[in-house]
Amino acid sequence: MPRFDITFRQLIFASIALHVVLLVYGHWQDTHLVVKYTDIDYVVFTDASRYLTQGQSPYKRATYRYTPLLAQLLTPNIYLHESFGKWVFTGADLLIGVLIQKILRLRGMSELRAVKYNAIWLLNPMVANISTRGNAESVIGAMVLGSFYLIMKKRIGWGAFLYGLSVHFKTYPIIYSIALLVMMDDGYGESQGEVAHDRRDEKEQETVRQLNGEQSGSRNSSNNIVLKTVKGLVDFVTWRRVRFGLLSGGWFFLITGLMYYMYGYEFLFETYLYHVTRKDHRHNFSFWFYNIYLTFTSPTGTLVGVLTFVPQLALVLAIGCCFGKDIFFCAFLQTFAFVAWNKVCTAQYFMWYIVFLPLLIPCLASNPRMGLRSQGRNMLVGWVIAQGLWLSQAYNLEFLGLNTFWNLFLASGLMYATNVWILVELITGAEYEPIFNDRGMIRRVWSSRR
Repeated sequence: MPRFDITFRQLIFASIALHVVLLVYGHWQDTHLVVKYTDIDYVVFTDASRYLTQGQSPYKRATYRYTPLLAQLLTPNIYLHESFGKWVFTGADLLIGVLIQKILRLRGMSELRAVKYNAIWLLNPMVANISTRGNAESVIGAMVLGSFYLIMKKRIGWGAFLYGLSVHFKTYPIIYSIALLVMMDDGYGESQGEVAHDRRDEKEQETVRQLNGEQSGSRNSSNNIVLKTVKGLVDFVTWRRVRFGLLSGGWFFLITGLMYYMYGYEFLFETYLYHVTRKDHRHNFSFWFYNIYLTFTSPTGTLVGVLTFVPQLALVLAIGCCFGKDIFFCAFLQTFAFVAWNKVCTAQYFMWYIVFLPLLIPCLASNPRMGLRSQGRNMLVGWVIAQGLWLSQAYNLEFLGLNTFWNLFLASGLMYATNVWILVELITGAEYEPIFNDRGMIRRVWSSRR
């Protein structure tokens, strides 16, 4: 079978061509067809930007529930051309591709092999469609991945700034905070000599503890467990972690405080608080949508909506603590779980975890059982079938006006069960590869694999 090896530059040009074709087609469809190509969210962004150019609040546009910085970014939609924002989102797609390539290369993968995995993002028609329709998720993805890359390179200051900015733009990246703190371990940021010295000290101290333990006998076993737990918590609080927390949190509160000063409580509610009690029973893949529909006007509906955050946040926190040292594997699992358990889920939310897919698949390829010829194929087929069944029922409801709420609920349940199955398979079958070794250096885990 002939090989079709391409360079990263050729891949970028192919991705640009794909986006341009979709942008041109989208303009034609918007002009000639009743059903528009452009996402309604893009119209909302543009209207909010128009209010800004008139010296008014972007929140005068109903349903604008984003930071004013996004409306400010898209003001050239008014001054230059209405499609400017779509080109910005396309640029964010390409930037993510550059970051993916850099990360795979840092972890030891050859350029040609990295290009093949990167094509999962850069040539993904779903990704290109969402961005060229005018959805801003790729901008958030670029911020998140950029912050991970900078922290991986131990540029904590710039990484913290970008991470704080990403949380300001959209709150969901806050779920990665624990995983990032866990990653900053095992000599992260230290020289080899300092780490070796620390290891010797730790071994000497451990020897003394073992001798003391043998002398004291089993009476102190419970005390030792408590002391080890307390010591682990104390050791977790390092200057690097405190510095990252202060910097990223400081930037978030500085930017958010500035927006609050300019736009008041309206900004705070529309950008953040609204999403806590948000109810959406249309265009919603979530397992919770039917309950939202049945209790839409009931006070208990709001309470249930808030309580759904409890299992969701508990799960992503547990994943972050367990797998944080492999930040990209962990981030995919956290995001996948967060979206699957979220009370509101639309197709654009899939972008949140697809951005990590090229960095996850090498971990799956390490296990023959998880390849595209075995369980990996089954997971992909199951995900597509579950989503297709849901879309068929949603089409009958929203376009044909048929009462398919119960069928849609069953399809949502199937999607939820499929997502749980995929999550379990990934946790048990993927190869867990920590970013750093015990000397604080990036592990080149893919250098020996072709």
